[in-house]
Amino acid sequence: MELSDSVVKGLQTLADPACFDLKSFSAFTEVAFDSLLSSTGNGVSGHPALKNIDQALLKHCHVAATTFILEAVKQNADKSTISSCLEDVKFDSEKVETFYTSYQINKRNLENLLSSIDRCPPHITDASWRLEYCIKNGHVHKVNQPSYLISFDVENGEREGTSSEVNFSCTLEQLQVLI
Repeated sequence: MELSDSVVKGLQTLADPACFDLKSFSAFTEVAFDSLLSSTGNGVSGHPALKNIDQALLKHCHVAATTFILEAVKQNADKSTISSCLEDVKFDSEKVETFYTSYQINKRNLENLLSSIDRCPPHITDASWRLEYCIKNGHVHKVNQPSYLISFDVENGEREGTSSEVNFSCTLEQLQVLI
C-alpha cells in the first residue's frame, strides 16, 4: 500500500509509545473509526483519554489514521497487508492487533460508506444546439456577436432511468474548447 510522507509520519507518531500508550491508542482508534462512520462524533479533541496529547499532533495523527483506514478498505486489505504496513512504521504487535480488531469490526460499514459515494459522471444521451445572434444587449449597445445555445440530455450513471437536461450558452471559442 502506497502512503504519502505525511501519512507515514503521522502513523509513526501514532506508533511512538511516548506519544500514545496502549490505552490512549485504543481510544484514538475507536474515535478514528467512529469519526468516519458518524457525522455526530466529537472527533479526537473531544475524547477524555486524549486530552493530554498535543492537539496539533492529535489532528495530524487522526488525518494519517483515517487516510490509512480508507485506503485499506478501498484496497480490501487483509491482515497480513495491514500488519506489514503498520510494522513498517514501527507499530508494536499489541497496537497492530488493536487496530486490526477495530478494522474488522468496522470494515463492512466503511465499505458501504465508500460504495455510496457516487463517482460515475452523468452520460450524455442527446445533444441539441441553436445559433443565436445578439445584435444589441439590454443597455442598447451594439454587440453583433453569435452565441450557441447548447442542450444536453444526461442520464445519471448508477441511477438508470433518471435523466435531466443541462442547458448553457457559449461563444464560438468556448464551443471549440468544449469540443
